[in-house]
Amino acid sequence: MELRGKKVIVTGGVRGLGRSMVDSLIAKEAVITVFDLNAAGLGDLSAEQPGVHCVECDVSNYDEVVKATTRYHEEFGATDVLINNAGILYSEPLVRISGSGVEMHDPATWNKVLAADLNSVFYMTSCVVAKMITTRTRGVIVNISSVSAGGNPGQSAYSAAKAGVNALTAVWAKELGPMGIRVIAVAPGFTETDSTKEALSEGVLRETTRRVPLRRLGKPEEIAHGVISVLENDFFNGKVFELDGGLIV
Repeated sequence: MELRGKKVIVTGGVRGLGRSMVDSLIAKEAVITVFDLNAAGLGDLSAEQPGVHCVECDVSNYDEVVKATTRYHEEFGATDVLINNAGILYSEPLVRISGSGVEMHDPATWNKVLAADLNSVFYMTSCVVAKMITTRTRGVIVNISSVSAGGNPGQSAYSAAKAGVNALTAVWAKELGPMGIRVIAVAPGFTETDSTKEALSEGVLRETTRRVPLRRLGKPEEIAHGVISVLENDFFNGKVFELDGGLIV
């Protein structure tokens, strides 16, 4: 796919990996719209990049997604690319022993993580693909997964959500490929973002870095470049592209 002039929606594009993807797409001269819950961040992004269309939307809320995508389609028509990047990086073990006894994983947090990391992908893709099909747009869906989909200790909800994202990627690639719509996933390893530092202790990060053969965390721009590469390769479909510095080999 030639990205110049292509319409791209990036969810969670205000900061972290999403913002790096937005910057890389700007360099490719794509027409970008960011869906994000962070109103202040959207304001800052709009001021810094006036060419980026900003939409305040909680993509874990189906009604908000329907309204936001409907407005988008009325203004821009079908998008060419959807990047499902929005989500929560969260760590909590299934059970833990404390001074007061055994504490179980909070079910409310479980539901919140699944809604943000898995339901949002289903909601956005459903609404976007419906328009692609009716307009016969040969588009691309990129789902941002994680190497944690393989099962990372202390991340029950996050790992389950990302494993679900990988499964949806395979299912949708088979369903939508005959209609000219590619569906792919990019699975970063641990990267140098604020969300990584907020979710993991310094000790865990040091140990993780030690296990990476390159002995460092990934850079957001490296993940963004990976997204660009699979977008531009029209034969990449239905697969998970892992970018983890060799952490899982």
